[in-house]
Amino acid sequence: MRIIVDANIIFSAILNTNGKIGDVLLNSPNIFEFIAPRFLKDEIRKYHKKILLISGYSSSELLHIEDKVYKPISFISEIHIPFSIRISSEHLVKEIDPKDVAYVAFAKYFRCKLWSGDKALQKGLAKKGFTNIITTDELFKLREIKLSKK
Repeated sequence: MRIIVDANIIFSAILNTNGKIGDVLLNSPNIFEFIAPRFLKDEIRKYHKKILLISGYSSSELLHIEDKVYKPISFISEIHIPFSIRISSEHLVKEIDPKDVAYVAFAKYFRCKLWSGDKALQKGLAKKGFTNIITTDELFKLREIKLSKK
């Protein structure tokens, strides 16, 4: 099952690899195929100082954890997303958060769920009829179901 991962999920996973988000991301091989826009790494890099402040990590620890969190994710350039999908995604998020256009476009293009912890985004998109969003709790439960069947 393909899942588009947004920046707030990665931010949370970096801060706590042992939490539920980190657990789902790092311990779901052959269950979920995680995809993210390539620019997500740049977006996270902008917050390195904040992450270092919050976490107490050293710079080298942060880079090591980042590599660990990025490992299960396929990073894909936005240039592969057709213009028409980007435009329709822009219309969906322009009043919610324009920075989330790529995540919605990826979910539409790959016909899969967007994993986001952003409640405003979830509610705003749902109001506009976009329901391809999945929460951490839903992913966790889905993984448990799939593991119990193995």
